Amino acid sequence: MRVTKLIFGILALGLIFTQICQAHTPLCSCYDNGDGTITCEGGFSDGSSASGVALRVESTDGKVLIQGKMDEDSEYTFDKPSDAYKVMFDAGEGHLVEVDGKEITE
Repeated sequence: MRVTKLIFGILALGLIFTQICQAHTPLCSCYDNGDGTITCEGGFSDGSSASGVALRVESTDGKVLIQGKMDEDSEYTFDKPSDAYKVMFDAGEGHLVEVDGKEITE
């Protein structure tokens, strides 16, 4: 009886761990608006909103150029930096998406 409970407990913990690990993957895509601004849209693979998620624009050496949060539509628009940059969609530990500015096009 005791062994059965132990095996059941291990299986239940494994199932919970699997569900937590697959809960949601962060997604972020950015595009050039053609007017000197960039818009980034964020979200999660399970369909949940990215409203309030931090977004940073950094120089290639890691200096923060712009920072803000996704709006209620899970979007953030900023002025395009004149030098090389990257966008960091930061939804917390293990949920960071980096978009290289060179990849952002109209």
